[in-house]
Amino acid sequence: MAIIVNLDVMMAKRKISLNELSEKVGVSLSNLSILKTGKARAVRFSTLEAICKALDCQPADILEYVENAKK
Repeated sequence: MAIIVNLDVMMAKRKISLNELSEKVGVSLSNLSILKTGKARAVRFSTLEAICKALDCQPADILEYVENAKK
């Protein structure tokens, strides 16, 4: 897939754990983990908005398009 999820990078920059982010965003640990590992097939805009608000970042800080990316 050509979309790379950099959620773990932003979490490290903001020094926030998956548990903390889960509480702030209101999304289960398992769903955030799926997103963080790049295994998610979709993400709701409301979830993306909540993550960006919690991490004080832009969607482009979390999602990256890389042509011909291989996993």
